[in-house]
Amino acid sequence: MTDDLVFDPDSTTIAPGTTVVWENVGTVGQTVTAYEDEIPDEAEYFTSGGFNNEQAARQGYPDEGNIPGGKTYEHTFDVEGTYGYFCIPHETAGMVAELTVSADADGEGGGGDGGVVPGIPESARVVGIVTVAAMVSIIALAYFFLKYGGDYG
Repeated sequence: MTDDLVFDPDSTTIAPGTTVVWENVGTVGQTVTAYEDEIPDEAEYFTSGGFNNEQAARQGYPDEGNIPGGKTYEHTFDVEGTYGYFCIPHETAGMVAELTVSADADGEGGGGDGGVVPGIPESARVVGIVTVAAMVSIIALAYFFLKYGGDYG
């Protein structure tokens, strides 16, 4: 969980019996709260506040369930299926995620969507394009002066 209001990764696959540890690596308080209707029927409800349902978790926040920066919350997943979860104060900002428990998982977690794929920030892409355009312009200008430059002597 980060100050960018995201779960990183926001989608992963684990094997049954795996204990997942969510760590708040930022300074903003977060929660881990399961969507009650987005977990397998046989699964145990989970939330960082220790509540037994989503409504109680929502009502108990912020007095209970908050994970301050540098702290963790963990839960062991035994039942196969897909689990949807969110952060109570940042749900409307899109801080939601999904966890799949499957016997086909590689046992190391992080499977799901292949992990986090690094991308190029838009600002770096623009700087690269402008730099290449400037270099091409300089080469074209140098060619023009070398080919058509006059002998002024």
